[in-house]
Amino acid sequence: MEVNKQIHVSGVVQGVGFRPFVYQLAQEYHLNGFILNDASGVKIELEGVEDSIRSFMKALQSDLPPLSRIDSIQEHQGEYMGYHCFQILQSETQDNKLTLVSPDIAICDHCLEEMQDPNNARYAYPFINCTDCGPRYSIMTTLPYDRPNTTMGSFVMCEACSKEYNDPLDRRFHAQPISCPECGPRLTLFDSKSQVLDRDNKAIKRISDAIKNGSIVAIKGLGGFHLLCDATNDTAVGMLRERKKRPSKPFAVMFPDIETINTSALISHEERELILSKEKPIVIVTKRSRSSAISDLVAPNIDRIGLFLPYTPLHHLLLQEINIPLVATSANLSDEPIIRNADELINKLGHVIDLVLDHDRKILNANDDSVVQMAGKEKVTLRLSRGYAPKSIKLPFKSDKKILAVGANQKNGVVLIFEDTLVISPYIGDLNSLESFEYFERTLESFKRFYDFEPEIIVYDKHPEYMTTKWAETLKIKQPECEFIQIQHHYAHLLSVMAEFNLDRRVLGFSFDGTGYGDDGTIWGGEVMITENQHYERIITLAPFSLLGGEKAIKEPRRSALALLFETYSLEELDRVDSPTLEQFTKAEMKMLHHAWREKINSPLCSSMGRLFDAVASMADLIHISTFEGESGLLMEKYVDKNITQTFPYEINDGVIDLQPMIKAMVQKKDKVEIISSFFNTLVEIIFHIRVDHSQLPLVFSGGVFQNRVLVEKISRRCKDEKLEYYFNSETAINDGGIALGQAWFALHQDRDI
Repeated sequence: MEVNKQIHVSGVVQGVGFRPFVYQLAQEYHLNGFILNDASGVKIELEGVEDSIRSFMKALQSDLPPLSRIDSIQEHQGEYMGYHCFQILQSETQDNKLTLVSPDIAICDHCLEEMQDPNNARYAYPFINCTDCGPRYSIMTTLPYDRPNTTMGSFVMCEACSKEYNDPLDRRFHAQPISCPECGPRLTLFDSKSQVLDRDNKAIKRISDAIKNGSIVAIKGLGGFHLLCDATNDTAVGMLRERKKRPSKPFAVMFPDIETINTSALISHEERELILSKEKPIVIVTKRSRSSAISDLVAPNIDRIGLFLPYTPLHHLLLQEINIPLVATSANLSDEPIIRNADELINKLGHVIDLVLDHDRKILNANDDSVVQMAGKEKVTLRLSRGYAPKSIKLPFKSDKKILAVGANQKNGVVLIFEDTLVISPYIGDLNSLESFEYFERTLESFKRFYDFEPEIIVYDKHPEYMTTKWAETLKIKQPECEFIQIQHHYAHLLSVMAEFNLDRRVLGFSFDGTGYGDDGTIWGGEVMITENQHYERIITLAPFSLLGGEKAIKEPRRSALALLFETYSLEELDRVDSPTLEQFTKAEMKMLHHAWREKINSPLCSSMGRLFDAVASMADLIHISTFEGESGLLMEKYVDKNITQTFPYEINDGVIDLQPMIKAMVQKKDKVEIISSFFNTLVEIIFHIRVDHSQLPLVFSGGVFQNRVLVEKISRRCKDEKLEYYFNSETAINDGGIALGQAWFALHQDRDI
């Protein structure tokens, strides 16, 4: 006897080959009915023998297409209709949008093979894609994910593409960006004055020749433009640094293949898997020494390099033509988002670039490259973006209200909660300019449009100078019906880990970063907290020290070091102290800064672990004035000797970690390696000293300081040796990019019995 079964599937099920997969299953099990996209997922109606439907349901969940993910399945018995075949029907449009936007994905192996096959119609075609790969988020205007709702809607499919698009058995069935040389986007090569020089594949050859000759060029990728030059050419890399005014911050490098990577970097099995993954993130790995072909100017003074493989057809065609590693850095001005269109690029970076390779597939939603690294066996996400985001998390229960968390000022990202779904936006960036804040608002509007989302609760940081805080405070006046919640920064860091791992219990949290607004109005950053989903208690903190010159201290490690020396010695005693930090100041400067320190003039207190790292780097004579965020920690990694086991003395009194014993011992040391190695050992020892009094609690670590590979390796190794339960952010950003997740997690658990 045949029956009717009505099924609704939610999750990542649109634009990922899910409907043709279901169509083929229906054929295999001789079932009739239909499937269609709706605003909350896909609707399936099946008719056939009950055993066949059961087999269908089992295969539905076990043999999914590579990019799809099922979050929930609802089944109902329906009235038998007598369908004669199985069809894929046109999408339904509904007001309530709950299906999930999938991220942009690197070109798949099938498309790459076709692109390299001279007998294929898409041979050397720079926009080849299928349901398993290509742009999604970056070209979407709204849901459902159908071609008219993308920036490909203006390209009319040719007969051949239309046939593939409408064939349920074809790999390109309803691949929304489908195109070919006859009907798809085109490449255009410009000079820095917007003059057209060439088109299509001739443009690739011409720009490749220019790169080989030392030019700096811009190429449009999935989510924005890259600036590129020959990574083996000292002159080209140096010129890019000079033109972009980026003296030492490392550049990422795009390699032609994994074999070329092996000549320039030492990669573990886990790093290799990340590099080759379908997301193709930038992976930070260890540089080979002098055998590397890469210019020393790519990542000067450090032993790490960020690298990745080409992830678009255009990148592959370029690297096949040029066959050398390329510096590939986001095209933007400092503190501004990645640039999406050629006019803006030439207007803002015309003085930096020699050529621009553009195309006419519009990028609606900018999307920077993701950045990850391995610390031992721990994956650490530094930037959650292309390939990984938008990222959705299935919640343990439904939210009664729609929640928006707007994150921090640095490495901003936003989080939405609706029903039983949490969505993390791609990385937005630092909100230090009008352009970057406009990008924040544009991204927020995109997500509101995707999901017909209007927040009922808005969560934000306590820092009064954050742009997100000012935005929320302004909105509070305009929308009194909306609930507004402020969450302390370091608590939000720890909550982000609890959200990622769905921890519903008390934990011992270590929240270490550079800057966060404390409950007492001072700058926190070295905090130990007993943390729950709705409560926290700050039990231990670094002894506060001054930021001499306020914001200046963040860019000058020598100032943090000097403040700690002032805390430890009198001005007269400092005359007898031998420290490279003191050599950075004249006698007059020392007296002036000591007066400012004593009188608390432009010298706010902080308990920042990030600034402590700066201070140690200065005392070890590694760096005194930094040129980019986190430079101290990166430089310090290079000087750690695992064979050195000694620690510096320290004291913990009344919940305060006293740094003075460590500073006194540190100034007696002259060897960089000994100072840095002992500092890391001491920091780990402090963590496990604190842990002894809270042995029943799992350990949670979050904050920008845990971007440091050495620190995470040492902590995780000791946790494993002592068989302790511990958690770091892994699939979500460990730095301020994770703040919105923690904020949203708090709001989700409001008014619940925990």
